[in-house]
Amino acid sequence: MKRRRPFLCCTAKLPLPSLRSGETWKGVISLETRAGFLISHIKQVQGRVFDRLLQTCGVDEFNGPQGHILYVLWKSEGIPIVELAQKTGLAKNTLTAMLCRMEENGLICREISASDRRQSIISLTPQARALEKRYNQVSQQMNSLFFKDFEKVEIKELEQYLDRIVSNLEQAEQALKKGKDVHDGKGKN
Repeated sequence: MKRRRPFLCCTAKLPLPSLRSGETWKGVISLETRAGFLISHIKQVQGRVFDRLLQTCGVDEFNGPQGHILYVLWKSEGIPIVELAQKTGLAKNTLTAMLCRMEENGLICREISASDRRQSIISLTPQARALEKRYNQVSQQMNSLFFKDFEKVEIKELEQYLDRIVSNLEQAEQALKKGKDVHDGKGKN
């Protein structure tokens, strides 16, 4: 059985500066924060709820994660796999496996790019286009569940904080790819 890594867990051995008694690292936050755990837990619960809502609405042609891919394609159809990976945030190998299942289920088709034969262009089938309205209804239901008892200003503020977290993590990811030290949370050496 494949062991899953905890969300926001540091598994790499990063060089950290040594501290003298009483010193702290700039930008390092105490491990008592629960934000990473909460974000991971929200993702897990929302996935189960979303799948259940899809079933309730009679959508059994795809699951929640595949719905995310379809959503991106409904907004910008006929895009290369690389761009689809960027827009969905999925690794190319994960995306490729999901696209194979979606192609088998008649939801997408792949074509070789006329301008670059190395690129596959992903497009929706008429069957997938017909599912957009029901998917949007489920998504609206999900938003209502997410933000029940929230004020509009609270929603906006939360989304701003989450955007900052995404930006921080994307910067760290890029820095790590370049072999840089990210102990301070800013991806700088």
